[in-house]
Amino acid sequence: MFSKFKVSEILIFVMVIVLIIIAEYYYVIVKDPQRAIFIGLWPPTILGILNFINLKKK
Repeated sequence: MFSKFKVSEILIFVMVIVLIIIAEYYYVIVKDPQRAIFIGLWPPTILGILNFINLKKK
C-alpha cells in the first residue's frame, strides 16, 4: 500500500497525525483552545506544502 510513497512523505504524514493528536490533547484534556487551534492549523499547512512540492515535480 505504501510502496508508492517515499519514506520522507510517510514521515511527514506521521508527523501530521501526531500534531492532530497533540491539538486534540490540548483542546480536550488541558482545556487550552487557543493553543489547540494554533497547533491544529499546522497539519493542513504541512500537507498543502507537501502537495505543492509534489505537483512541482510533475
